[in-house]
Amino acid sequence: MDAAQLRTLQAPLKEQYRAAPETALVTLSAEGQLGAGITCKVATGKALVEAGLHPATGGDGLAACSGDMLLEALVACAGVTLSAVATALGIAIAAGTVTAKGDLDFRGTLGVAKEAPVGFQAIRLHYALDTDATPEQLDTLLRLTERYCVVYQTLCHGPALTIGYARTS
Repeated sequence: MDAAQLRTLQAPLKEQYRAAPETALVTLSAEGQLGAGITCKVATGKALVEAGLHPATGGDGLAACSGDMLLEALVACAGVTLSAVATALGIAIAAGTVTAKGDLDFRGTLGVAKEAPVGFQAIRLHYALDTDATPEQLDTLLRLTERYCVVYQTLCHGPALTIGYARTS
């Protein structure tokens, strides 16, 4: 896809959202079914993923770790966003790798040290790009990718979260 094709694809959506902003508000959802042992089966839209405990919390490593899935979602979103921004700017990228690494202290998750936080303490996102782009073009590419990457911005700005339950029996 080139920049003109991308603009053609997105132009009617942008016009619609300008004319009727409420149509741009979309609720995404995910659902999982509690599985055998300590697992949860999540439909990703393309496959069924069984998530379970990370080996550092007693898991056997056969099920996906939700922490890894969070980093994978960041990598996927950042990669797609970078590709779209590069296309829009006319920056050719022959190949590239997106890597996310996150630091966790599992003492927090296991409740063995109250001072240890639960969750990622730091996440590092890195791109390795095969491109002839100038440093200035790369700065713009990364700045706009950061600005428009949904998962990155969500992690940076922490949305309001709520939790609830319903009895099924």
